[in-house]
Amino acid sequence: MVDRTVTDRTAAEQAGFDPGLERKLCAGIEAGLLRDVHCVLVSRGGRLVLEHYREAPDESWGASLGTVAFDTETLHDLRSVTKSVTSLLYGIALDRGLVPPPEASLLAQFLEYPDLAAEPARAKLTIGHALTMTLGLEWDEYRSYADPLNSEIAMENAPDRYRFALEQPIVAEPGTRWVYSGGATALVGAIIERGTGRRIEDFAREALFEPLGIKTFEWLRGSDGVSSPASGLRLTAPDLLRIGRLVLEGGLSEGRQVVSPQWIASTRAPLVSTDDGLGYGYFWFHGEAPALGAARPWLAGFGNGGQRLWLLPDLDIACVIFSGNYNAPDAWVSPTRIWREIVLANLVAA
Repeated sequence: MVDRTVTDRTAAEQAGFDPGLERKLCAGIEAGLLRDVHCVLVSRGGRLVLEHYREAPDESWGASLGTVAFDTETLHDLRSVTKSVTSLLYGIALDRGLVPPPEASLLAQFLEYPDLAAEPARAKLTIGHALTMTLGLEWDEYRSYADPLNSEIAMENAPDRYRFALEQPIVAEPGTRWVYSGGATALVGAIIERGTGRRIEDFAREALFEPLGIKTFEWLRGSDGVSSPASGLRLTAPDLLRIGRLVLEGGLSEGRQVVSPQWIASTRAPLVSTDDGLGYGYFWFHGEAPALGAARPWLAGFGNGGQRLWLLPDLDIACVIFSGNYNAPDAWVSPTRIWREIVLANLVAA
């Protein structure tokens, strides 16, 4: 494995950061404590303090890419970090009056299923329930994504993905139980496409990527030709960091309001609790980190294999991690250690 690193040591020292940040990251990788790391980018106050790339095997939605020398121009699967980008796209479409608000009926956006809308319990579903993954419908994404019984994979293989997601058995009152669901994101993606009249990738290009200077991306599609708003986006690490900076800066990019501050505020609000103790709201995970004598809120996009976009608004810190530990139950360990033991431990005073 080859190490490819660019670190702004001078900027780090001027900002009072630990100049050994890169060394500590590399030591963890070399010791085997941090596994399958492809790249790590960290910024604070808009200043890049760590940019670390490696050479390693990679894949895209299960298709091997061989050994990849990662750098600033390498596209990488975001997997479910895509969901957080989809949240921003919904917010932009909402700002433009192209989609209904979160409190609107979900099934009213899918008039092709009158039989489902006729069920009183199912008729209670709102777009907000999809955005917070509290639909109350049966869904199982805890299985490996290599397992055809995984609900998202089953949806991809279904003749009608939206009916599949909407007709699942009701297991809880809407809004009362969080269940991780790519199906919920598929429904929001469909609402964006129907409201804007464009494929989600085309709307993303005009509404989000071009204003941020993002010129190269891919959005993977299922066998039915539908782009996946839950896991299909591929971006470079610097471009994902740009999206993180946009959120930290209240939706502003170089003086232009790309996303309304109201929607950014909505994404920063944890609305429900997950089954592992974190908060969740509008396709973002939420937690707290000890910093400057208080618990400071963070929000993050998490993706299969160890993909992460972590944001700590109070201290203006953004962290991008790309990894290759796909479908592994311990894929969360290395990115969490990088966030806690490398980023927070060295850039934040408790």
